[in-house]
Amino acid sequence: MIEHPENSEEYKGLTVNSGVEQQSIVNPYLQRGRFARRQLTAAEMVEGILKGDITILSQAVTLVESINPDHFAKAQEVIEKCLPYSGNSVRIGISGVPGAGKSTSIDAFGMHLLEEKGGKLAVLAIDPSSERSKGSILGDKTRMEKLSVHPKSFIRPSPTAGSLGGVARKTRESIILCEAAGFDKIFVETVGVGQSETACHSMVDFFLLIQLAGTGDELQGIKRGIMEISDGIVINKCDGENVDKCQLAARNFRNALHFFPKSDSGWMPKVLCYSGFYGLGIKEVWDMVYEYIDFVKENGYFAFRRNEQSKYWMYETINETLRSSFYNNPEIRTALTEEGKSVLAGEKTSFKAAGELLNNYFNTLKA
Repeated sequence: MIEHPENSEEYKGLTVNSGVEQQSIVNPYLQRGRFARRQLTAAEMVEGILKGDITILSQAVTLVESINPDHFAKAQEVIEKCLPYSGNSVRIGISGVPGAGKSTSIDAFGMHLLEEKGGKLAVLAIDPSSERSKGSILGDKTRMEKLSVHPKSFIRPSPTAGSLGGVARKTRESIILCEAAGFDKIFVETVGVGQSETACHSMVDFFLLIQLAGTGDELQGIKRGIMEISDGIVINKCDGENVDKCQLAARNFRNALHFFPKSDSGWMPKVLCYSGFYGLGIKEVWDMVYEYIDFVKENGYFAFRRNEQSKYWMYETINETLRSSFYNNPEIRTALTEEGKSVLAGEKTSFKAAGELLNNYFNTLKA
């Protein structure tokens, strides 16, 4: 067998050398243990967060988001110690259909706020996870070109990891850590799933819905769900030949809002047009947001909503803890496999199998 066919008689005059042997790119003298990161204690993490150390804040958010049961106690300790230093920010939820320009708009919104209001801004961007591979791209930061390099901003992409409502399970805890680190403005960007944004609404002070022109008829505007919980609606890409379409869509949305019952805050949501790409109408959007914040603080709804949110997340924490306890129980994990086989074989109904699993779980608790 000829190593290089080109060297055969057929191709006389053409010679190919074997080349130089490729050296390993790994240093054989490298001691990996020397470069292992030292694990910070909960007290050290809290101290770093309160000093505004972004690196330690990122590590703390990673700890909180971890699904490893061994990390739970340490994460809770960090959150509890940061809790007294939280609550001093304005929390804004931003949602919209995919392609509405949420990330581009956040870049423009954030730069406007940092230049006009000062302070520090944290962006918690939520990316959808694949149902098959369970992975996420986490690429929203690439669209925030200006904000991602600003010294007063912190952008943290997180996967939904199967949670509903377009918000990561640990987003609320991440908000507490960011506030303790001195961030007085928090953006929570959702994946834009449409009518399942209750979780995001339950952790922010103002819920901003980004819409596009030409996405449907007038009937779309009066659909319940996400429209009902929005405190403000803004129509993006209002530039060039699209201006007239955006103005028409804004009128349709304003008309539709009159069919909804008045919100508990007493605020009538406004509809504005802007262009995130060209930076047009950004000031008007944030004048509306801060007008709302002043309005609800004056009538007492701001504090009432924060208290209601705390109660809501108490119940959510209970649900999540019970769910985790059930699925991490060794006996239940074994029984789940067996019961699953019985259901697939048609020997039991799904409801009967679920009932038996729950009974087994409660019996293990009693024991």
